Formats: sequence, structure tokens, C-alpha cells
Amino acid sequence: MSEEETLGIEVILNEEGLEKAPSCPHGPTLLFVKASKGVEQGRRFYACSACRDRRDCNFFQWEDEKVSEVRLLAREENNKIKQPPYTHQEYLSRYRQFISLPLAQKRFCRDCQLLLLPDEWTMHTAHQILADVSLAQLRRPSQLLHPLENKKTNAQYLFADRSCHFLLDLFATLGFVKVLCVGTPRLHELIKMRNSAGNNQVMKSLLLDIDFRYSQFYQEGEFCHYNMFNHHFFSGKSAEDVCRTFLLEENRERVVMVTDPPFGGLVKPLAHSFNKIGAEWKIQKKPENCIQEMPMFWIFPYFFESRIKECFPTFTMLDYQVDYENHALYKHGKTGRRQSPVRIFTNLSPGDIVLPAVEGYRFCSLCQRYVSSENKHCDICSACTSKDGRGWKHCSLCNTCVKPSWVHCSACNHCALRDHSCGRLPAGCFICGGTDHKRRACPSTAVSQQNKQRKGKKRNGLQEKAMAMYKKKLLWLNHIHQEETLK
Repeated sequence: MSEEETLGIEVILNEEGLEKAPSCPHGPTLLFVKASKGVEQGRRFYACSACRDRRDCNFFQWEDEKVSEVRLLAREENNKIKQPPYTHQEYLSRYRQFISLPLAQKRFCRDCQLLLLPDEWTMHTAHQILADVSLAQLRRPSQLLHPLENKKTNAQYLFADRSCHFLLDLFATLGFVKVLCVGTPRLHELIKMRNSAGNNQVMKSLLLDIDFRYSQFYQEGEFCHYNMFNHHFFSGKSAEDVCRTFLLEENRERVVMVTDPPFGGLVKPLAHSFNKIGAEWKIQKKPENCIQEMPMFWIFPYFFESRIKECFPTFTMLDYQVDYENHALYKHGKTGRRQSPVRIFTNLSPGDIVLPAVEGYRFCSLCQRYVSSENKHCDICSACTSKDGRGWKHCSLCNTCVKPSWVHCSACNHCALRDHSCGRLPAGCFICGGTDHKRRACPSTAVSQQNKQRKGKKRNGLQEKAMAMYKKKLLWLNHIHQEETLK
């Protein structure tokens, strides 16, 4: 669920709670509580860190709940079952065997999303198979794999090549030689492709991603199976050491982190994880170094600006519009919307980041940064105020700039759409009646779902018994009918 829908549900991120958190298949869970104006309302509960939809992961446990040994063992077994079928080392061993095969024997199962070895072909005869997998295809796994498009869990809306090349050219201009790619597989693979093309300036990258399928294509020093919502490395200490080494080895001051989280993800847990990565980068840092923060680029929709800046006050939102290849709305062209809402948030100085003039960006000498062509400087606000790429207008009554389609409403005492409903009551929860959250964010939903499941199991059990009795009765009536016929 989006954070707009989770109004009233707070995540508690103290270290003590994180250490005691039970685990689901996605690693340690997070502690939540219903809150109203900062005051906790009700019991705290643990839920999955990565999945906001219970259909993806239905883990739920009250913080003060005593869990039986039997249930703990069953939970542990369930977590093991839902892990990848192979370890990273086993995937790499399979990959080495795969690339040694002749082209005619290189096959990829689209249904299982797996590179196949010859002795496995018979198990996939009913599946859709891609034959003659080339080296070029192996170098672009983001095009070979089906994107995971659940926007609440692990949305893989992959960068368009245009946005990727802009970022890579920008990093090279700024002098970065190492890129920590957190949830940006397309960017990671293009870095590797540039390196293999024999460019003089080699850029090193490490991909951290929750999609374990990339274990098939990248070495342990190139990929870590990672959950950015709880800073969990699925391979444990070995993967943590890989990330730590990447951050701390030579050229540590020239490393940049770029992340593209699912848009439905909660900002606070993400910021908590990114702060941990930044803290790791600061270890043994010399005080005379001018850079005090790890350079970061966080790619997210512009309407999350206030929440991101609440967690990272030094961040600035750039006007650059990030496009996605497989998203119908967030891409260039006639099939996409005119303006993508996705922006770059960074702790680097905006004046140092040159946006491409060929795409309509210009330099504002008053703001000392690059802005979109329609973003006009407001002398009253002393800033280029547009957030969505359109030209905004200043409202003297609100004393701020607003969207061009908005008008000032004297009844509401603020600007809004012309056909908005004045005095509309805030949307509330249909389950508990609260006005501070919606139905999907209701903490009692989990309890009601559990009750429904219990009732459903009980009802199904009764239905099965009734059906069995009915079948017996039919058999008996049929037997009676046959005897009457013989008579």
C-alpha cells in the first residue's frame, strides 16, 4: 500500500525492536503501530518489511504475542521453503557450465526464469523455452527476465536507456568511479557493458537487489541478494562483507549510491537502510576529507519530496524527469504521459549537476541550478517553484506557487482544482470507522483476515462433511432404486 493509504500507521525503527523482530521469507519483519497525531493507538505488531499487500506475504504477529515452539518451527520451515532454489555459489556453478555449452544447447526457461542445463530439458518440455541464448542476451539479463511489476513489493520498472546513459555520463563527469546500485539492475548491466566495450575510464558497480534471479548472471562481487526495506543480506555475513569491501576499498571517496525503490514503499524504512549504508561508508573516514556524506541519488516521484527531505534534510530534488522502459505512463513517446513524475533526489549541490539542454533543461542564474524549460522563476518565492514540469503560478492569497489548473477557493481557504468538493469529509476506514487511515491500512484487517481464514477453514470443513454425507445418500438412493427395478 502507498504511504498515502497508510496514514495513521507508523513504523517503529529503534534498534532494539529491529533486533528482536521475527523473520518472514523476506528477512526480519518491521514493527508497526496505529498512531494518531504521533500518539500510539493500540497494540504494536510485526509485519513483512517488503510486502505491503498480505497476498504477497501474510506474516502477522503482535509484539507481545507468545508464539509456541511448534509455530516457530513451522515458520522457520516455511521461510526455508520460500528461499531461492539454489545458493549464489550454486547459481554461479550452473552459469559456468552454461556458458561452456555450444549455442544450440543454450536454453532459457521463460516459465521458471532459469538458465537450463541439458540434463534438465526433459523437466521443462511443457514450458516456454527460449533457445540459442546469445552472449549479448546474457549481458542484458534485465531484458531476458520477466519484470516483477508488483508496485508494492518489488516493482521492476526498468530505466529507459536514455535515463541510464544520462546518469552514467553524469557520474563520469562528477568523477565517480564506483556505483552502488540499490534496486537498479538496468543501470548495473549498462555499467558492465560499457566496461566490456573497452572504454578507457572503467567504472565499477555492485548491484543490491531483492530479485534473486540475478544470482544466475553475476559474480559474488557484483551482486548481493538484498532487501532494502530492512537492510537484510540474504546470504548473511559473506554478502555484507562484499558490500563493505566495495564501500571501503580504494577510491572510497569516489563512490556514489543510486537507488530506485518501489514507489509503494515506505520512505522511513528505506531511509533507515540508506543511512546504514552511509554510516558504513563513513567508517575510518579521515576528518580532513571534505565530503562528509556518502553521495546518494534517490529516484522517486516528486510528491514524496517532503517525506524524503524529512529523513534527509540535505537532499535536493532535481528537475530531471526519469523515464522507464516498461511503464506505460513514465516514459517518452506518444504512448506515455507528457511529464514523468519521477525525479532525482540527491545530497550533491544542484549547481554541479548539468541537465541536458537538448531535452529542454536550462540554467537559472538566480537559483544557480538547472531547471525544466517550463519552470519559470518566481520573484516573490525567489525560486523556480514548479514540481511537475509545468509552469506554476503564484497565488497571493496562499502566498505560494500552485499548479496552473488550480484556483483559490474562499470556502476552503486554499487553492484546489476548480471542480473540487468544498468541505468534503476526509476518507475514512470502513472497518473500524477511523478517519486517519483507509481500509487497507487498518491494523484490525490482519485480525479480521485471520478470523476469516479460520471461519473459511471451518466452513470448508463443514461443506466437505455435508458433501460426503450427500454422496453417501445418493449412493444409498441409487442402491434402493436398483433393488426396486429388479423387483
